[in-house]
Parts: sequence; structure tokens; C-alpha cells
Amino acid sequence: MNAIFSRTSIRQFEEREVEAEKIEMLLKAAFSAPTAKNQQAWEFYVVTNKEILQQLGKVTPFATPAANAPAAIVICYNKENLRVPDRAVQDCAIATENIWLECEELGLGGVMLGIAPSDEPMNKVAEILNLPENHLAFTIFPFGYPKNKKPQKNRYDENKIHFVK
Repeated sequence: MNAIFSRTSIRQFEEREVEAEKIEMLLKAAFSAPTAKNQQAWEFYVVTNKEILQQLGKVTPFATPAANAPAAIVICYNKENLRVPDRAVQDCAIATENIWLECEELGLGGVMLGIAPSDEPMNKVAEILNLPENHLAFTIFPFGYPKNKKPQKNRYDENKIHFVK
């Protein structure tokens, strides 16, 4: 899977809408992620409204890519009826990685903007999107067609590998 080795964080996007079919593929990739005890705690909010994207871009000092993106997926988790509550954020992280890899496959790019577990940005996102009380914001993933793309750096480091035999 070459997407793993070519995926980079994209923070600047062309002023071009992302086709509905591609957004659907990103969501299908997200739903294909494994979850603890198959709890599927995630909820996905697809945002294409420019005003809302602008607001999301102000949630943290690092969220500005959302303001310039044609779209974003806000990944949340539903805190009710979880079989393994302390694994919901990991489930959302895996779903986000699937979205990211599918972006790469589709010629799109994006970046993961961390929200959880910080209360202030989580509350801001909840207010902006008018989330139900049981939906907690995990991350904002702005995406679109990349303005430019640099090759991924090789981060392989044998010094961080430890074999236990």
C-alpha cells in the first residue's frame, strides 16, 4: 500500500470542491476501520459550509487549515452505550488514519487537527456544530486537492526497534 509511504500533512488546498463520490469513499474508508469490541463509537460530520469551516479554523491556533479547506470531516465519538469507553478515541484515531490514506489514494490531501482530549476546543467544536451532548469532538480533518505536495520524509529509525526474544 503505497499511500502509507507517500501520505503527508496537507495544509493548503486548491479552491476546488471535492466530488461527492470522493467524500463518500473517505467515509467508507472510515467505517472500514477496526474498533474495540466492534463498538463503532464514531460519528462523522462532513462540513462544506465556508462559514463553519472558518469557525472551525479558529478552534485552536493550529486549526487554520480548516478555514482554507473546501471540506472537513469532524470525527466525534458517541459516549453512550460503549462497551469499551476508554478505547473510543483510539477507534476514532484509526478511522482518521483510514480517511487520510484514502485521501492519498484519491489524489486528495488533508491533515489531522487534534481536538481531544482538551475541553476548550472540544466544547468550541460542539458549539459550532451544535453537537448532541453525547457526541464528543475528537479531531477535525480538513481535506481537498493539495496546492502543493512534498515527498514524505523517511522516518525509519533502527535505533527505536527492540526485539524481545
